[in-house]
Amino acid sequence: MAAGSPQLTTDLAEAGITIPAEPALIRAIEDWRQWLTVERNCSAHTLDAYGRDLAAFLNFLTEHSGHRVGLRDLEGLTAADFRAYLARRAGDGLTKSSTARGLSSLRNFFRFLERRGLAANAAIGAVRTPKLPRGVPKPLSVEDAKGALDVAVDLHDDPWQAARDHALFTLIYGCGLRISEALSLRVGDVPDGDAITITGKGNKQRVVPLLPIVKERIAHYQAQCPYKRGKRDPLFVGARGMKLNPGVVQRTMRKVRLYLGLPETATPHALRHSFATHLLAGGGDLRTIQELLGHASLSTTQRYTAVDEKRLIDVYKDTHPRARG
Repeated sequence: MAAGSPQLTTDLAEAGITIPAEPALIRAIEDWRQWLTVERNCSAHTLDAYGRDLAAFLNFLTEHSGHRVGLRDLEGLTAADFRAYLARRAGDGLTKSSTARGLSSLRNFFRFLERRGLAANAAIGAVRTPKLPRGVPKPLSVEDAKGALDVAVDLHDDPWQAARDHALFTLIYGCGLRISEALSLRVGDVPDGDAITITGKGNKQRVVPLLPIVKERIAHYQAQCPYKRGKRDPLFVGARGMKLNPGVVQRTMRKVRLYLGLPETATPHALRHSFATHLLAGGGDLRTIQELLGHASLSTTQRYTAVDEKRLIDVYKDTHPRARG
């Protein structure tokens, strides 16, 4: 590891990631991470996920070969080697979605090596990605969504933190934001007008309408917040005035679930699902909802039609005389 750059070693070490590899492969990993950052605009979260996936694979190879892996070792791998790794992940209890993501990370890295002329291995292309069950989003009902926003206020003794969570949950539900998007907002991002520009995955920007109630609750939180912040500082901060950690938001939502008796699927992200589902139920068209959510593909947004269809079927079964008969 000494031959790797301090940047790679420090970044991955802080995340608890160990890369067992020869110096030339370490340098290739450094270049790959730099390429992901500069050329692909990958977030720190994505870099961390890719790093963990690659480290797990190289640890697996090291365990079986008995030595640190190099570029030539990667060239010599067969499809059976890759399948053995996937089987190990399945045996360790990892989900199909996690295994599929891990294989995607490896393919990305091997394509990078081939483009740079460092190593080539066609065998990974023969390995099939695990077939994933098509998940359906699990939104809250309109009543439960409203209840979650209100209960968040009652879970804090400190008024400014109560105002913060009220504003944050209302923003996620009212604008359909990912939690990472909401927590990435800076003070200066809050507009005077009726729309807010959100930077989503891949640094892609979209404009989302800002409801009056969302603006009111953000303004109330801003007035209550005890920390003086400039326009470049995080909008949502924790108890010590630093950027709010998503884990804190998740814990708050767990308390909300217990308070309201909601299922475990009632997460902060479920508020985003609820935003989309309630818009669709209210007559919103898929293309508009796609833009508001920042989905790259319409097929991702179309999952919400299955949710709405299920609601219609449930209503039918509960109310139609022949269905009840």
